[in-house]
Amino acid sequence: MRKEQFIATAMAFVFGCVVWSGWSGASAQMFNLASGDSDKPIEIFADDGIEWQRNNEILIARGNARAVRSGVAVNADTLRAYYGEEAGGGTKLSRLDAAGRVKIASDAETITGDTAVYDMEKAILLVKGNDVRLVTDGDEVRANRQMEYWETRQMAVARGNAIAIREGKRIQAETLVAFLRQNKAGKSEVFRVQAFDNVVIKTKQDTVQADKGVYNVESGIATLTGNVRINRCDNQFAGDRAEINLNTGVSKLLTGPGGQSAGQPGSPRVRGLLVPGGPRPGDTKCPG
Repeated sequence: MRKEQFIATAMAFVFGCVVWSGWSGASAQMFNLASGDSDKPIEIFADDGIEWQRNNEILIARGNARAVRSGVAVNADTLRAYYGEEAGGGTKLSRLDAAGRVKIASDAETITGDTAVYDMEKAILLVKGNDVRLVTDGDEVRANRQMEYWETRQMAVARGNAIAIREGKRIQAETLVAFLRQNKAGKSEVFRVQAFDNVVIKTKQDTVQADKGVYNVESGIATLTGNVRINRCDNQFAGDRAEINLNTGVSKLLTGPGGQSAGQPGSPRVRGLLVPGGPRPGDTKCPG
């Protein structure tokens, strides 16, 4: 059977029998496949055919498979759609599995990876792979294990050597939680990042490490807590809390949860190791 025949068969099946829960025009720029309107159909295309296992309630599309609805597309080598009969008649999609060169894209967001599971009932997308990436108009979040995208919370959780980048500024940790929103231009953007375990931030002068961190993307300020270490050339500083301004490159080592001065009750000490011949205040490069 020719490719065009496969496509025609797929579209006729889906329009007549399957309704995909998802997509709301009110959130046209954000992923919303599972949490939006449920009365809009989906088109499915495949180069190598579509298999309908009626008894198992599975639809399998193979070969450059593509599922499209209202500007959102799921692309992969293979797509598996799991659906069930509803009490009042009709069908409801419960899960979509994608395998091989996975790409989920809207006009403002793209997630790529090796495999994906879209839980349509919980509105959670799970993408796995050695190089999983979420890309918006100005942001990139990536990880080498997996990423979860929570539709209703507009939140992405990147796990495994996770990195968030905007305009060259980056924060790295074992786990990053990125919160997204629509900006004034109607585009998707990351506005806040929470970092957990082995947090690392690099500025022009410093490498800062900590256990946890919160990064306000708009202000460029990251607040780090827990075993904070700042390395500037051979000089080393340590404390419990730091404030890093990624816009200016200025790093501040603070003494307590509220930034109180040393010597006040309950304030921990800041420790430092100054190496002779090291950088002077205002230096942007290491000596030599």
